[in-house]
Amino acid sequence: MRGRPKVTIVGAGMVGHTTAHWLASQELADLVLVDVIEKMPMGKALDLTQALPVAGWDVRVVGSNGYAETAGSDVVVIIAGIARKPGMTREQLLETNTGIVRGVVEQVIRYSPEAFLVVVTNPLDAMTYLTVKVSGLPRHRVIGESGALDSTRFRAFLAMEAGVSVEDVSAMVIGAHTDKDMVPLPRFAHIGGVPLAQFLSPDRIAAVVARTRRGGAEITELVGTSAFFAPGAAIAQMVEALVRDKKRLIPCSVYLDGEYGERDVCIGVPVILGGGGVEKIVDLPLDAQERTAFKASVAAVREQLGALKL
Repeated sequence: MRGRPKVTIVGAGMVGHTTAHWLASQELADLVLVDVIEKMPMGKALDLTQALPVAGWDVRVVGSNGYAETAGSDVVVIIAGIARKPGMTREQLLETNTGIVRGVVEQVIRYSPEAFLVVVTNPLDAMTYLTVKVSGLPRHRVIGESGALDSTRFRAFLAMEAGVSVEDVSAMVIGAHTDKDMVPLPRFAHIGGVPLAQFLSPDRIAAVVARTRRGGAEITELVGTSAFFAPGAAIAQMVEALVRDKKRLIPCSVYLDGEYGERDVCIGVPVILGGGGVEKIVDLPLDAQERTAFKASVAAVREQLGALKL
C-alpha cells in the first residue's frame, strides 16, 4: 500500500517553514524542505520534527541543500526567490527570480517528473508562466498561488467589516497577483448564501476592496518583510485539494488556452483543484466592468512576460 504523499517545499524561509507547519498540522504528507542556505533547512526540519510528539502529528520532515531527497514528490511547492522588501513592487523581483525559478524547475523535473508544481515565487503570474514553459508539463499540473491568497485576505476583511464569522464568508479575487491589477469580485461574494450587499453599503464594500488590494503591502509596511501565515495557509489549502482530491473551487493562476478569451498567459481564475490537478477552469459570467478590469490585468501580466526572454 502506498504511504503518505510526499511534498517538497523549495525555499525554507518564513513562507516555506510556515507552509511546512500548516501541512504537518493536517498530516497531509511527508515533507522535504530545500534551501540553498547551508544547513538551514536541515535545522528547521529538525525543529519541526521535535515538535511532532507534542502535537501528535505523524509525518516525516527532512531538510536538504540539494534535490536528491525530493525524488518522487507528489507535489513540489516553489517558493525560492528573493523576498519583496518595503517599497519594492512584485515586478521588480522579475529579473532575479526568473533565474532562480528556472534552475529550481529544472532540478524538480529531473527528480520528480510526475509531480504537480505549485508556484509561489513573485511576480507570481510571470513565474507560473515561466514554470509551464521550462517544465514542459501539461497545464493542469502547474498552479500558481495567486487568488488562493488574495481571496482569503478579501474574506478576512469582509468578515471584519460585516462583523460575522469568517466561516460564512465566501468571496474571490481573480486577475493578476499584484496590488494594482488584482480583481476582487464583490458581486460574487456572499455571507452564508446571502448577497454581500445585504450586509455592507457600496462605500464600505469599496473600502474593503481597496484594503484587499494592499493586503500584502500593508503587512510588509508593518512587519518589514512579506507575509507568511496567510500565504502558508493558502498553499496548504491548495496542496490538500491536490493530495486528498478535494475538488475545491479555488482561484489560482493557471495557463489559459481560450478561457476568458485569452491564450498563452497565466493569470488568476477560479478552478476546480483535485487529484487531477486543475480539473476545470470556471469561466465566470463577468459583467462589463469586471471584464474590463480583468482584461487590464491580463495586459499587465503580458508586459511582464515580454521581459522573460523565453
